[in-house]
Amino acid sequence: MTDSYVDPGTPDCRSALRYLWWLITSQRRRIAAGALLGSVWMVCLTLPPYLLSRAIDDGLEPGQWSALVGWVAALLGVGVLNAWLAIMRHRTMTRVRMDAAFRSVAVVVRQATALGGALPRRVTAGEIVTIGFRDVAVISGTLTITGPGVGAVLAYVVVAALLLTVSPLLAVVVLLGVPLLAVLVGPLLWRLQGVESAYREQQGGLAARFEDIVGGLRVLNGIGGKEAYAERYRRGSRELQAQGYRVGGVTSWIQALGVGLPTLFLGVVTWLAARMAAQGTITVGELVAVYGYTAVLVVPVSFFIEGGYDLSRGLVAARRVIRFLAMEPDSADGEATSQGPGAPSTLRDPESGVEVVPGGLTALVSARPSDSAAVVDRLGRFVESAATWGGIRLDEIDLTRIRRRILVADNEADLFAGPLREVICGARDRDEETIGRGVHAAMAQDIVRGLPDGLDSPVDAQGRNLSGGQRQRVRLVRALLADPEILLAVEPTSAVDAHTEAAVAARLHAARTGRTTVVTSTSPLLLDRADTVYYLVDGSVVAVGSHRELLDGQPGYRRLVSRGVDDDAPGGSAEGTVPPSREAVR
Repeated sequence: MTDSYVDPGTPDCRSALRYLWWLITSQRRRIAAGALLGSVWMVCLTLPPYLLSRAIDDGLEPGQWSALVGWVAALLGVGVLNAWLAIMRHRTMTRVRMDAAFRSVAVVVRQATALGGALPRRVTAGEIVTIGFRDVAVISGTLTITGPGVGAVLAYVVVAALLLTVSPLLAVVVLLGVPLLAVLVGPLLWRLQGVESAYREQQGGLAARFEDIVGGLRVLNGIGGKEAYAERYRRGSRELQAQGYRVGGVTSWIQALGVGLPTLFLGVVTWLAARMAAQGTITVGELVAVYGYTAVLVVPVSFFIEGGYDLSRGLVAARRVIRFLAMEPDSADGEATSQGPGAPSTLRDPESGVEVVPGGLTALVSARPSDSAAVVDRLGRFVESAATWGGIRLDEIDLTRIRRRILVADNEADLFAGPLREVICGARDRDEETIGRGVHAAMAQDIVRGLPDGLDSPVDAQGRNLSGGQRQRVRLVRALLADPEILLAVEPTSAVDAHTEAAVAARLHAARTGRTTVVTSTSPLLLDRADTVYYLVDGSVVAVGSHRELLDGQPGYRRLVSRGVDDDAPGGSAEGTVPPSREAVR
């Protein structure tokens, strides 16, 4: 099972059935062991009726006590053997299910990682969670049919052969009756696939809607839209409930037939055998054996029905998994023809005119924050563009190399649950001194001191137990500890007070000395520390220089960074548009 995590392999995504077959072939030996144990266990279940019939006919009826004791001892031995086989079968099939679950989770996580920035646009977080837990659990349960399912087929054949030695009529009834039971349940299994697929689609959509409501609850409260969205969720929940009732209705019929039909079948065969015993066609011992064989046959018949039910649900879940695995990232690495520049080089965005010189702190200023953020997206290759790095187009460079050397840090970046130390260090181990420098540069000492266990304190998913300003500084610490060759930070101080902002600006400049850093901001405290400032209007550069130079030479820039307080320049032009005030969250 450890191998499932380390290297899950390449799944066969051509169809749901092929995906299930891939899970089977990925653990051939374990599946074979489960099938062998399940088969031997099922076949051994047919031995007690035979031994019991011999004990009656050879020992009890003629009064041969030695024979009776011998057959009873054999019966006890078979019982102990069956118990051991059942334990080993269950253990093996548990390992089969766990391997399938781990392997499926691994390929889903790997795919989510490969999609990268495209993931939120392709599928919701709620849908991924549903696939990673519910669908994977259903798929792993489906593989149970590879053990007891194979054994059920063999037990069916063995029982038919044993009954043939007692009565050909009873053998024919069994041989024809079991397939008839499968035919009766078959249409319900097909019906289940349809209603289950519809239910799963609605469930995924409702989970996404719930995630949207929770994520935007503060905004919804502010605009008075909470009740409207709550009503939509209630309506969707009622529709999902109705669909769930349809699934439950079909499932109840399948499960009822899974219990009722084998019992009815047992009654029919037993009635025929009793008539034969009354007519003297078979002995009393053979009657007991026939009843035992048929009672044993209830187990494989139930497995047939349950296996069909599990397979039907497994195919629905597998279709959802392979649909997710079939998604392609925005930019395929296979198209890369370059590994990027070997040394620090200039980043250029022809669309805006921004040129980022290596080793300095560059600031992008725009009345519309989305314009400067769009430049960062292009320079970080989160969207297709003609941006270049060292004269090489970014879309020609291996995306993995870009992600290792260029880091885009924004205020929407996910914060994963875990100890604060792991949240800020990511995949790399950092010593205490390095962590301390990063925390100091981001002015996050008060966060560490305020938590009960310092760096070992737990952080909730998305930093829900932190304030907005604390989350922003934690993200900045993480970006600084990653120590990328190029750091592109979007509004890194927008949610902190002026005192904290001034300290962050000074420390960020010092911490990134000699490294390439780009920030988007309209804060004069941060801009004053920049080596180069690009002033953008409508997404294009209109002026370049230091903060002081632009204050003296660009009235629109002056109005923008002074929050509109300028006696010389009236507002109202596109250049002088004042952006929304920043939220001061401490």
